[in-house]
Amino acid sequence: MSFEKLPPVAGSVACLTCGAGARTDLEPDRVIAVGFGAAGYFTTDQKYNWSEGSDPDEEYPTVADVEKLAAADPDHDWRIYFAASLYEAEYQRQGEGEWILVKKGEGFA
Repeated sequence: MSFEKLPPVAGSVACLTCGAGARTDLEPDRVIAVGFGAAGYFTTDQKYNWSEGSDPDEEYPTVADVEKLAAADPDHDWRIYFAASLYEAEYQRQGEGEWILVKKGEGFA
């Protein structure tokens, strides 16, 4: 890898009812969307960039979808982010299928 692995941040679930919130790592079937707010993925050099709502007709990708892109181009610092009303989370790909929480926040509400 030609980028720095960021240290992991402890995660937790913000809502016990719906399961939303910053978790320690991401499951492959997690949809990259929050509904009210923003979600997406990028590389730190902006080679790939997608955000929720950028194409209203497009289906939202899953972590597994982004993993396929990242596996084909592993020399970039890949990130997935969620910015919702009650939480913010950013994950960095640190190995095959490993998406680690590296930033978290309280959200915008």
